[in-house]
Amino acid sequence: MAFGVMLKPMQEELNWSRSSLSLAPTIFMFVSSVSMPVTGRLADRYGFRPILALGVGMSALGLGLVSWVDTKWQLFLLYGVVFAVGSAASSLALLSVLVSRWFERGRGLANSAAVSGGAIGQLVVISVLSSFLLEQGWRLSYRVLAISLLAATFPIIILLVRSRPPSLDPAPTPSQAIGKGRDSACSTPLTREAVTPPSPSTLLSSRSFLLLIILYAVCGFQDWLVGTHVVAFATDEGVGSGVAGNLLAIMGVMGMIGVLLSGYLSDARGPGLPSMVCFLLRIAIFSLVLGSESSPAIITFALLYGFTFLITAPLTPIFAAHFFGTSRLGAYTGAISMAHQMAGGLGAFVGGVFFDTFGDYHWAWVLALVLSFLGTAATALLQRQRLPQAT
Repeated sequence: MAFGVMLKPMQEELNWSRSSLSLAPTIFMFVSSVSMPVTGRLADRYGFRPILALGVGMSALGLGLVSWVDTKWQLFLLYGVVFAVGSAASSLALLSVLVSRWFERGRGLANSAAVSGGAIGQLVVISVLSSFLLEQGWRLSYRVLAISLLAATFPIIILLVRSRPPSLDPAPTPSQAIGKGRDSACSTPLTREAVTPPSPSTLLSSRSFLLLIILYAVCGFQDWLVGTHVVAFATDEGVGSGVAGNLLAIMGVMGMIGVLLSGYLSDARGPGLPSMVCFLLRIAIFSLVLGSESSPAIITFALLYGFTFLITAPLTPIFAAHFFGTSRLGAYTGAISMAHQMAGGLGAFVGGVFFDTFGDYHWAWVLALVLSFLGTAATALLQRQRLPQAT
């Protein structure tokens, strides 16, 4: 989210177009998306602690070095490749798999609680960063961000992270999982069909997998379109720089509320309901900003979108575990998250292209509204695919 705060100051100093700057998060999303299934599989095989530690270290290195860029290729390499691979190895998707292994009951709420850390960080880090940015500039801000990342997370990973509860075998087989009886999403009993890992060809031809790809691609496109451009959009339309810079921080508060509600609804009614709520709200949200671009409307748009921002994040391993089993949950969750990331990178870039072409973000919001209807339809079809029931 920090890139959305940095976008306009970087544009003004480097004198690059918004579309060329937006290529950095686009490359980031594509590289991280390709890396996610690999890092998920590595975590399944070697454990989460070494993969998370490597990811945080690479992320800090990439972010810190961004502060010295003065050419586009440097930005694309450091932010789009180094930071991207590190981010894939320490992503929410990977953490959701880790949490899912520790909780047989209430997985939705447990994942939501973990993901809400991102919302808290968005509130604290972005609000501090916005003030720091005004006084110290974007270059020093990136250095401080990198140091803070290492200081806040590396000790936790080394001292506390464990791949699974001690009571579980390192790599339970499908038959062992069946014996456990309650190791899938929403604590519903696993069947042999549910835990048997599908082959890659079977997975790619699965209707459930295709619908999940559509759902998360729509979500990712919208998230990074808004996250990358909402601050610049607000200042373009006359919102004060202080207020605009803190929009992403305030969105974090709303995101924490939304993600916790998502976990509760998922445990109570299955992951289909919070997904449907997310996209129905987004239909209303993008309709609002298309109807009015006044400062109150833009602030309301940002706050309401923030509420939906993380709703689908904790649901990824729950969907994946139900449809494809848990023995390769890291790889399956990574594959679904790959669609989210790749579409997210496209969303960030398309927002910049639309602004450079039309001089505003109107048609970007129109496209996002249309995609909200597509996400709603994909969720409705998924709900017919034998989603897990409430316990």
